[in-house]
Amino acid sequence: MPDFDPLYFLQGGGEVGRVIREIDWSATSLGPSESWPVALRTAVSTILNSRFPAAIVWGPDLTTIYNDAFKPILGNKPEAMGRPFSEVWKEAWDEIGETAARAYKGEATFIEDFPLEIERFGYPEQAYFTFCYSPLRDDQGRIAGMLDTVIETTSKVEAEQQARLINAELRHRIKNTLAIVTSIANQTLRNTPLADGIKEALLQRLTSLANTHDVLAGKGRIDAAIGDIIAGALSPHDAAAEQFVIEGPPLRLSEKQAISLALGVNELVTNSIKYGALRHATGTVHIKWGLFGNSDERRFRFTWIESGGPPVTAPARKGFGTLLIERVLPSDFGGTAQLVYDPDGLRYEILTDGRQLDRAEFYPAPPE
Repeated sequence: MPDFDPLYFLQGGGEVGRVIREIDWSATSLGPSESWPVALRTAVSTILNSRFPAAIVWGPDLTTIYNDAFKPILGNKPEAMGRPFSEVWKEAWDEIGETAARAYKGEATFIEDFPLEIERFGYPEQAYFTFCYSPLRDDQGRIAGMLDTVIETTSKVEAEQQARLINAELRHRIKNTLAIVTSIANQTLRNTPLADGIKEALLQRLTSLANTHDVLAGKGRIDAAIGDIIAGALSPHDAAAEQFVIEGPPLRLSEKQAISLALGVNELVTNSIKYGALRHATGTVHIKWGLFGNSDERRFRFTWIESGGPPVTAPARKGFGTLLIERVLPSDFGGTAQLVYDPDGLRYEILTDGRQLDRAEFYPAPPE
């Protein structure tokens, strides 16, 4: 019958298992490894047989025991096995010591992409880690240490930072390009005899496009709040703020939807100033949007409703603006549109499946 191996819990421990066997643990507060409590031996066996980077910190001296997967995180630091965790990471202890203390009080902590300046190759370096400090209990149920499960995310964070820099520069260049295009158009058309309103319409469309780009680029996102898009589309126009009633929940639109809606609102407000409710000081435009229906079949509705203006009649011909709001805009929302030339005021509506707004939360129906 084979002899019982008191260090059975080191089986499958790889290179680190050999290191643990060779250390004189009696010189530490843990005592000989053969006499470790069952809870500690179980925890050690668990991490040694794991491919995920992990370290056990045990006892009042914060004695460190780690696995093979943890070794790359240590780099060329002096041997950490059996040493106090606070000494192993002394250069970063001001940042992580409090988190470790909370684990020893029974509080687990999970942190993503945490920045730390560490020294593991002979020089200070900025690194990032996603880790969890979890309390560990001894055989009597008392907190005796903590488990550090960790993965280094330095390369991911640096790639994201580089991407943000590149995107910021790209957004800056696009903004400058739009400004240049607007200036060229303005200068080119300044003394050119054109049909009434063509220059104004072109510059307003370019301004609306530039304002939408500012909203999209302002926070480095690829989506935008619908309220900000509408405000940006209305801003170039000479219409009193009190003539608008704007209401709706804080939904976000994709880049494509945001640009399309901005151009559509620009056409609607331009038409209203020339022929509709905004032609009179007493006219009003009610802009509403929202999601309605149950969570399984929710629908999105956007409406533009005019009142208080001159009697409305359908135009004799349809221009670019009408094509945009009747075809392009609903297509970009994956839905349908209805443009009604009601004598009491123009009405426009977009209706689509709520799933077309995959960044939106569910809200009650907008008022009719």
